[in-house]
Amino acid sequence: MIFAIAANFGLVAGIIRAKKRSTAYTPSVLKHLWIVFLGFLPQFFVFFLPVTREQIPNQWVPVILIGSQLLLLLFVWLNRKQAGIWLMGFGLILNLIVICLNNGWMPISPETLDQLQVSSNSWQLWQRHGFSKDMVIPVSDTRAWILSDVFKINLFNFYKVAFSLGDVLVAGGIFTFLWSAGAPKSLHKEYAK
Repeated sequence: MIFAIAANFGLVAGIIRAKKRSTAYTPSVLKHLWIVFLGFLPQFFVFFLPVTREQIPNQWVPVILIGSQLLLLLFVWLNRKQAGIWLMGFGLILNLIVICLNNGWMPISPETLDQLQVSSNSWQLWQRHGFSKDMVIPVSDTRAWILSDVFKINLFNFYKVAFSLGDVLVAGGIFTFLWSAGAPKSLHKEYAK
């Protein structure tokens, strides 16, 4: 969800930027978009689609999550000359580091779940949290804790989410990419060099 928010704000900011400069809003063409689809598709089946997420064994989740992250990093590398892409890549690398250091799972602490007002009956230590990518791990046992899902949004108990520093950087990269599309075409050429 943080990525959708970044995309919406980036799009609006880019359009406003283009209007203020009396230029067309023209996003750069990203190469190999099919890799993003291929990278996201396994996550869709494992984390979002109810029919499949209940059937996929937890032992497969780390392999699928790491493979998905590697595909997204390949996409970033192939588009590294575009505005914001390096920021996205750095965020993906930070997420990949903490996931790999914690046996293929994104750690989330009991304290974070408590602050999000998640019922303690709905999670157990050293277990996957629901159908998410998160494993509930005490802070003292989390490797690279600062890179885990430590940031929180709790809007009136309506929208609750924990996210990582890597997620913030990926969102920042998405925002930057869409915002830069409002720049004059000469600046687009500078980014592509």
